[in-house]
Amino acid sequence: MDILRFSDLCAQGKVAGQRVFIRADLNVPQDDSGAITEDTRIRASVPCIRMALDAGAAVMVTSHLGRPKEGEFKPEDSLAPVAARLGELLGREVPLVADWVDGVDVKPGGVVLLENCRLNKGEKKNDEALARKLAALTDIYVNDAFGTAHRAEATTYGIAQFARVACAGPLLAAEIDAISKALAQPKRPLVAIVAGSKVSTKLTILQSLAKNVDQLIVGGGIANTFMLAAGLPIGKSLAEPDLLGEAKAVIEAMRARGAAVPIPVDVVTAKTFAADAPATVKAAADVAEDDLILDIGPKTAEQLAAQLREAGTIVWNGPVGVFEFDAFAHGTETIARAIAASSAFSIAGGGDTLAAIAKYGIEKDVGYISTGGGAFLEVLEGKQLPAFEILEKRAAG
Repeated sequence: MDILRFSDLCAQGKVAGQRVFIRADLNVPQDDSGAITEDTRIRASVPCIRMALDAGAAVMVTSHLGRPKEGEFKPEDSLAPVAARLGELLGREVPLVADWVDGVDVKPGGVVLLENCRLNKGEKKNDEALARKLAALTDIYVNDAFGTAHRAEATTYGIAQFARVACAGPLLAAEIDAISKALAQPKRPLVAIVAGSKVSTKLTILQSLAKNVDQLIVGGGIANTFMLAAGLPIGKSLAEPDLLGEAKAVIEAMRARGAAVPIPVDVVTAKTFAADAPATVKAAADVAEDDLILDIGPKTAEQLAAQLREAGTIVWNGPVGVFEFDAFAHGTETIARAIAASSAFSIAGGGDTLAAIAKYGIEKDVGYISTGGGAFLEVLEGKQLPAFEILEKRAAG
């Protein structure tokens, strides 16, 4: 993907004295008192901000937070807690600026955080008048927010149309590089793990990947639907019988290419959905009518792990069982540790996937951990993300 990179502009000495507008993703979880409970996204934004400051730019940073109503400020929508945490990470005060659309006072070597951009009327609809105002604030626009790359909004798309220079920050550039390595020019075999509760939410992803991957591992409720499609009993497990045709079509599409959707040979069942429910390992053909399938069995887990250890590229989205319950976490842990041990390039994304990676402490053993939930899923669907599209257009002149 041919885009202009902020790191290159800095290396070429083109940033000193320039006004730099960074669209970051600082949408962090908070508790009822407004305290930040997890700051990964803020920490991930720091390299780009430091890069701009070290290059001598006048730096403006903004992000959305939550789902505020445009034009109606409420204290809980404020980026004030983010400004405080960002200041701690940067080792300097980061002033928070409200009502900033018509002008921002910041000098070279300084940094300000612009209040929640979704409070601006026209942000979500990518209003052209707003986008032109935003572009007028800056010499260099930097998109470093992959988590919003699938949305065409004023601070993610419109400003990039009209800014003098539009480029990708280091976090966004790393996402583009990882996605290209995993999907555009993958080392084979390419193995994808797609798991979740419903086929319907990830059907287009399954269909898109079925055209490209060598092994398509399904897990969770999705695997139950595929087991039904393969003629296996699933008891009272979560599934979507009305999508059996689509599941069979994915299996056939893979088979036609000499690829496969591995169907579990054994599963872990329980009679109730509870952390303390007794877990029973069964052959896939022996699931009873009152059983709930809550994990893949040890034989299946080891078969899949063997495939992952031999993979050239791995794309991972979703745990393969109810890994929050220890009795039903073995399958996900086996998969996670196989990915960690594999020499393959691996890219992982999605909230539950990141939670599993953290639970098993394999962060350093995954090739790339994606910061975007919805954006990562849309990439897997084969969609062109608006933020990528506009940066490519600008790079092409």
